[in-house]
Amino acid sequence: MNIKTETTTDINVHLEVADPEATEAIYAAAFGLGDKLKFRASQAPTTGFRGFMLSLVVSQPSGVDSLVSTALEVGFTTLKPAKKSFWGYGGVLQAPDGTIWKITTSQKKNTGPTTRDIDDFVLLLGVEDVKASKQFYIDHGLTVAKSFGSKYVEFATPGSTVTLAMYPRRAAAKDAGVSPEGTDSHRIVIGGTAGSFTDPDGFVWDSTGA
Repeated sequence: MNIKTETTTDINVHLEVADPEATEAIYAAAFGLGDKLKFRASQAPTTGFRGFMLSLVVSQPSGVDSLVSTALEVGFTTLKPAKKSFWGYGGVLQAPDGTIWKITTSQKKNTGPTTRDIDDFVLLLGVEDVKASKQFYIDHGLTVAKSFGSKYVEFATPGSTVTLAMYPRRAAAKDAGVSPEGTDSHRIVIGGTAGSFTDPDGFVWDSTGA
């Protein structure tokens, strides 16, 4: 059943972790995300790449370096050191709970004082079939904002603190700097107003977590 577009714009992220209280404290020290990120207790088995990455987009390289620095201080590890690329500047980290984070900016040079302000918080799903997953989400009421064939899709989420995007699982793993293999739980639940369902790649949506 299709859901009206205006009811699908609120999305939030719940990480499933062994110790929600301790994990929340780690993230507060690392990034200070507040209500943008929530936690649920879980001991579900999980191995390898979990099929998603969370991305924090900031205004300039010094903001990337600041967030990376505080994350490393509280136990994150480096998967890809922050550096310049064709697309800007950024790096990839893995949190103590196993979640992979990409910290990035489209700018290659600093143009002002360092800030830790986050311009965009993006949930990047790695999917087996981008076109099929795109259609699945359209059928569940989401509206496409950007689409580049089978390479990348971003959905319109006006009013939401989280942007939803997807690209091929292997491309996502390569972007993260890890092997694409992985089994068992994704260790993430997507809350919001799109409804309760499980997508073709096993990502669970729960409307009660809105």
